[in-house]
This record gives sequence, C-alpha cells and structure tokens, in this order.
Amino acid sequence: MTRTDIRLALPSKGALYQDTFDFLANCGLAVFRPNPRQYEATIPGLPGVSVLFQRPSDIVVGVRQGTMDFGITGLDIVAEKAFGDDNVLALHDALGFGPCRLHLAAPEASPVTDMAGVVEWAERLRANGRSLRIATKFPNLTGQFLDQHGVDNYSLVTVEGTLEIAPAIGYADLISDLVSSGITLRDNHLRPLDDGQILASQATLIANKQALQQRPDVLATARQLLEYIEAHLRAKESHIVTANIRGESPEAIAAAMFEQPHIGGLQGPTIARVVGREGLDNGLDWYAINIVVHKRDLFAAIRELRAIGGSGVIVSPCTYIFEEEPVRYKAMLENVLRSA
Repeated sequence: MTRTDIRLALPSKGALYQDTFDFLANCGLAVFRPNPRQYEATIPGLPGVSVLFQRPSDIVVGVRQGTMDFGITGLDIVAEKAFGDDNVLALHDALGFGPCRLHLAAPEASPVTDMAGVVEWAERLRANGRSLRIATKFPNLTGQFLDQHGVDNYSLVTVEGTLEIAPAIGYADLISDLVSSGITLRDNHLRPLDDGQILASQATLIANKQALQQRPDVLATARQLLEYIEAHLRAKESHIVTANIRGESPEAIAAAMFEQPHIGGLQGPTIARVVGREGLDNGLDWYAINIVVHKRDLFAAIRELRAIGGSGVIVSPCTYIFEEEPVRYKAMLENVLRSA
C-alpha cells in the first residue's frame, strides 16, 4: 500500500535530540510534542508532516528504505549507513550543530603519528604474519580511508561498546572513532593521527531521493524545509543596521557607502527620505538607511557609517534572509532530475 503521509525522522535521544528541537524552533519550525514519551509529533509550520523519533542510525535506514521521507542526524551516521546508496540524498550537510570528526587514533606510546607511519606499521606486521587491527563502529568509512592511503594489510574489528580501551587490552592496534574535544582520547592515553581525520561531521538533513522524484508533495516539503533553514542560517550571522544620514540625494549617500568596505548591504542600501518636523532647519536633507551587516563586521560598519555622517545607529537581530530560490534546493533539483 502506497503511503500518502509525509514523514520526518528526528533523533529520539542523545546529543542531537535537544539541539535539533532548538534548531528547528529557531528556523520557525517548532516541533509540538505534548508528551515526551510519545514517539510522534507535529510541526505546526509544516501541516501534513508527521514527526517520528528514532535512533540516529535508524533514521538513515528509514530514509534509505523509504519508510521515512526526511531525517535529521549526524553526517557521520549518514555516510556510514548509506554508504554506496544514492537513494539517500543529503539536502543540507551543514546545519551548524552537533560538530564532531571521525578520526584515527593511536596509543600515546606508539611512535606512529601519521598515515605514512600507519602504512609502514602495517607492512612490518605483515612480515610478522598478522594484519594491522583497527577497532571501529564505522567500518565502511574507515576501510575506504585506509584504502585511499595505501594501507592494504589491515583488519577491521567492529565494536558496539567503548572503543578507547581496545588498544590497552590488546584486541586492536588503532581505533577509528568520533572525536569532539579530544578529552576522552587523552584520558585513555590515545592521540589522533596528524592526518588521520576521516570525516568532519555535523547535523545533516537527508531525504529519500525516490520520494522526491515521485511525490510532488514531498518535493514541495523539501523546498519549504530548505527555505526556512537557509534563510535562518543566512540571517543567523547578520544584523539589520538602521541609521540617519544627511546628504544631497539617495544616490550621493549610496555612492559614499559603496566607497566603504562593510556598509554596501546585500544588493545595496535601502534609503528613504526622513520627513523633518515643521520649521526644523535641516540644511541638507536627512535620509534613513537600512543595510544587512555580518556580525563580524558590525563595529567596522558602525565606524564607517559615522565617518560618512551617520547618526542614531540602531542594530536589530535578523531572523531570516530569503533569497529568490534556496541554493541547496536548486542543487537538489538538479540531482533529482538528473537521476530520474
């Protein structure tokens, strides 16, 4: 029986659970879950979409198999569980939260510090009649990385529990594990290899490609998700700046602003004449200008506005910046149509 509902899978627990809730709320897509024990919820901003809570790895499996249309989970899980399967499409792989990296690590006592040393180590072990053993929960990504670096004498030890103890108790020589701060590695006398990063990961929005190709309602939902997400992420690092400036004309003021490096706005400033109080001698006319400024450039922009006569500068948070069409939506369309 063909499904007609639209399903979005979110993490049911773990580090990404609350961060995903907060992120969607900041995008204007707050999740309504009246009972924390329920495994189903809604997003009022996306009517018709059912939210289901699953383990991070199950989210990828559900999207791959088509029981879920969309999901948010870590890129590390996506890359491992959907390895070689192009039916799982990453719509946005940089949602800005849940950062970590998949990295090879060796015991501190080992002389090996980089991948060249790993290659040599594997060859020495070959001469002794055994292979280099790597404990990991990511066999696909780890094996691919080792192959790319010319390590051909290795065996992967798939582990479900704690990895850091594997070298100490002797069933692995290296580990391939997720690293955030690196404290856990140091506490267990391990260190990441200098060039041993396999993957940089953060929260990722994924979709079932077949559903996008065959269901217009799923495609429309993908656009809405990307519209809100991209508009929020674009605005997150920006401020709206308003100021009053005296000048001969809007064109003259704009020309003065364009001479400065930080106050040109997105496509240019919005400039409107200020109507002064009756009897007030303005000399030059007053104009109000509005621009969007990146957070890192805010104080430089204020200095530049003052330098060209700006006053009464007001800075406001920016909630969304919508473009004509989301860049990632266009990329998704190209991928979907090319594969159809």
